[in-house]
Amino acid sequence: MIDTIALALGHGLLAIAMMRLVMREALDVDPLLGDIKSETEGNRKAASVSGRNEARRARRAASEAGEDGA
Repeated sequence: MIDTIALALGHGLLAIAMMRLVMREALDVDPLLGDIKSETEGNRKAASVSGRNEARRARRAASEAGEDGA
């Protein structure tokens, strides 16, 4: 009788722990997914002529803003 209660209690607690882990919101969200998407988008833009021109204009504008602010 005591063995049955001990087994039921142990398995019940494991089931509760498993359910809490499965129901977590963070289980479905990958924190690196945003980094991978932005890196892929950057690579895609760098591969196109218009993307390279846009990057050059952005760097030029940033360097001009840095010189004006100093």
